[in-house]
Amino acid sequence: MVSRVHTVAFQGIEAVPVDVQVMIAPGKVNMSIVGLPDKAVAESRERVQAALHASGLSMPPKRVTVNLAPADLPKEGSHYDLPIALAMMTALGAIPADALDGYVVIGELSLDGNLAPVAGALPAAIGANSQSKGLICPESCGAEAAWADRDMDILAPQSLVSLANHFRGTQVLSRPAAAIRQSEDTLPDLADIMGQETAKRALEIAAAGGHNILMAGPPGSGKSMLATRLPGILPPLSPRELLEISMIASIAGELNGGKLTSRRPFRAPHHSASMAAMVGGGVRARPGEVSLAHNGVLFLDEFPEFTPQVLDSLRQPLEAGETTIARANHRITYPSRIQLVAAMNPCRCGMAGEPGHSCRRGPRCAGDYQARISGPLLDRIDLRVDVPAVSASDMIGHTKSEPSREVAKRVLKARELQQLRFGELGADCYTNATAPASLAEIIAKPDAGGEALLRDAAENMKFSARAYHRILKVARTIADLDGSQLVGRIHLAEAIAYRTATERFAVAA
Repeated sequence: MVSRVHTVAFQGIEAVPVDVQVMIAPGKVNMSIVGLPDKAVAESRERVQAALHASGLSMPPKRVTVNLAPADLPKEGSHYDLPIALAMMTALGAIPADALDGYVVIGELSLDGNLAPVAGALPAAIGANSQSKGLICPESCGAEAAWADRDMDILAPQSLVSLANHFRGTQVLSRPAAAIRQSEDTLPDLADIMGQETAKRALEIAAAGGHNILMAGPPGSGKSMLATRLPGILPPLSPRELLEISMIASIAGELNGGKLTSRRPFRAPHHSASMAAMVGGGVRARPGEVSLAHNGVLFLDEFPEFTPQVLDSLRQPLEAGETTIARANHRITYPSRIQLVAAMNPCRCGMAGEPGHSCRRGPRCAGDYQARISGPLLDRIDLRVDVPAVSASDMIGHTKSEPSREVAKRVLKARELQQLRFGELGADCYTNATAPASLAEIIAKPDAGGEALLRDAAENMKFSARAYHRILKVARTIADLDGSQLVGRIHLAEAIAYRTATERFAVAA
């Protein structure tokens, strides 16, 4: 007789059904696992045997074969421990044969029979719900899985014994409650920034339309301070965005205590990050920083210090909103709709162009440093802002500027206008920055004066087709902040100014 238990394998954030089959037959005492298991799955043999022994069950002196079907799908991770153990318990008669038919099972076993948390409980729960099944997962993953459906049957036992007692009717496991992690830390406030009114304005436009932004200036001018204050003016997460973020974080094992976070991601990798760390990869093709920042902010400080290969790997996610990791035997796609915020010094010494400072290498220092950023990548950045140094005289007697909560109100109002507009047009877009080029020409059609200005600027500055459409999108966002239905000359003039803010970016634009 073959006992069966349902589980899943993860391909990106998708849960693929897997059937765990166990047969106990006469023969040489042995336990083998087949079905393309990786090292973690192969080692589950020892964990399962120890956990069953600790729970009061002894392995039969027979040959045990565990098959993970479909056999041609690679199986990775430790979450196969619990389904294998339950299939064996069913085969031994410790659990009724039909008790597990309506469940998908995931979980890692400790040697004492307790259940350890695993990554991917939320995608597994959503996959189980799509099959009209319940989910059995470790206790620490229950709060995460409960978000899949409020009416879904979820069991989150602490150990094998408690789960067996539940099916025997001697112990009842209650359904876990969904939980949100409320951060007690307050977000940094824009009111702390002294001066830099142009940069603050650009940051507000970036937040309102979801645009990418690059800030260039000498060390200590406040570029990093401005970037860390962007999350404080972004609108709250929608339920759909919250679910997408949480599924990626679940696969990456970054949901502490199974609690979902209500804040947008803000990822700031060090400039020594590898390509696999940035866009994802490794043996198990885990999501990288660009996917973990989905629906949030990816902040790259010291922008030119990243290797050119890592920077150019961002071009596909910035354009398509997703990252595809291709391997010889499988292909995985992670959502990566991010808002890129980059900061850089004008040259390696950091003081090029500043009054009273001169570089010993001359203009070549700045030229070589900025050349580390490729033109195609720079072409995908909508707003480029000079952040000059703040002098001591600017700080003396400085009064608090506009707080983040006031800016956030204007940003939210602009986002609501965009959502209403896209809803009327039947477009699946979130912000102006994500609108396709054909739609941008419709929603950001300029008036006569604006069209003439844009035509002259495009001819004189040799804008690419991408730059042309991105200027239209930025102008549309500026008009939304002003509450204007039409995109006028003044809106396009400001958008073009941000596109060509400094001479050092003029050639790339």
